[in-house]
Parts: sequence; C-alpha cells; structure tokens
Amino acid sequence: MAARLENGFHAGYVVPVLAGLLLAALFPSSRGIADPVERSKYRWLQSLTLIGALVGAKFAAVVGDLGWPFEPLGPEAFFLVGRSITGALLFGFLTAELLKIPFDYRTPPNDRFAMILPFSIAIGRVGCLFVGCCGGRPTDSLLALPDDHGVMRHPTALYDLLFHLALGVAFVAMQRRGVMKHRLFALHLVLYGTFRFFVEFLRDSRLYVGPLSAYQLFSVAMIACGIWSLRRHAPARDASAAPLAA
Repeated sequence: MAARLENGFHAGYVVPVLAGLLLAALFPSSRGIADPVERSKYRWLQSLTLIGALVGAKFAAVVGDLGWPFEPLGPEAFFLVGRSITGALLFGFLTAELLKIPFDYRTPPNDRFAMILPFSIAIGRVGCLFVGCCGGRPTDSLLALPDDHGVMRHPTALYDLLFHLALGVAFVAMQRRGVMKHRLFALHLVLYGTFRFFVEFLRDSRLYVGPLSAYQLFSVAMIACGIWSLRRHAPARDASAAPLAA
C-alpha cells in the first residue's frame, strides 16, 4: 500500500485497512481442519504469520519508498512510510513456511483463508482511494482520477482493488469446486506478483535498481515463491497409470 500518512490519523484510510485485517483474522478459516491439534497449530501460525506480514509490509515500504539500504536512514524511517501489500504477502508467506518446521505443521495450505484474503486486500485498498495514496503516473486516460493538486493520474489503487475483487470471486468458485486444491494462495502470489510487476510501470514509484522499482523486485520474489509452492503442493501423479502408447 505504501501510503504516507503525513498529517497523522486518517480515518478514511485506517478504518478500511482495519476492516480488511479483521475480515482476514476473524473469518473461520480453520473450520475445515478436523484435527483439533492441527487446528490449534494453525491458529498459532495464523497469528504469527500476521505479525510477519505486518513487519514485511513496513519493511517493503521503507525499501520501496525511502531507498534503504542505498539511502542511510535513521530508526525513525520506519514511521515515515505506510505499508506495502507486496511486502505483507511475501513476508507473510515466508513466515508461515518457516514456522511450519518448529510447529511440525503438516496440514496442506488452507484454501478457505486464500479465498477470503483477496476481499480483505480489496477493502484495504478503499482506504488508499479515500486518502489518495499509491498514486499513478500522470495520464490523460479516460480512467484517470485527480490527485490533491488536480493532476490527473492512473488510479492504480483502483486497479488493485478491482483485481482483488475479481480474484476473490474466482477463488470462491474455485474453492467450492475443488479447483487448484491447496494451491490458491500460491496462485495468488503468482497472479498478483505478475499484475503488480506490470502495474508498477504506471505507478509513481521510486526506481531502485536500474529501471525497476523495489516493489517490482518484491513482485518477482512473490512469483518465485508462488511457483515453488504450486510445484510443492501439486497433486501426485498416479504411478500406476499406464503410459501412453507411442
């Protein structure tokens, strides 16, 4: 999200973001886990993953907006920027995968949580629209919206909101039909990583390495993690199936 709340508390931003977080946190995503021990582990993992996602969201914004570590920054820099959804998704995924080892958590990824997450992100993006953050580059496109200074810009927060609404609707249908079972979150990483990489060319983001922003680098990392998870949780092939005749 990378929203800069320069004037302090903005209810139009904070309320939708908190509503999105509450939706993801309070949705009964563990209902499909029958084993009570695994369900308890899942709830602990979910709580710790949220912490990892929040830290990652801030870290990505510090890197993407302020240019760390190329730019020397003091400890106050952590409070000068908002949050980045790319950092939240990437670091949330990494936190969950790493913690599965000490927790000895063996249950496959939870499609119910992956199904609701896009709606949570879309609600958060409403806050970005209210305060005018995450602005795009100036444009004369028919889709353009004015910023606080009357400059017409790509409404990249709106693009993101619409993407996640469409993804959420698709994931609901896929979860009900058992399509991409245990792989919806991995698919989210790949699809959003790809979407965000190209939308970054429309955003007014700071360049980090050559022509790329830090958010594009995070997007590439998301795609790589998603592909790894897709392959890891792909259904096993039936070894007993007879090979096709030549």
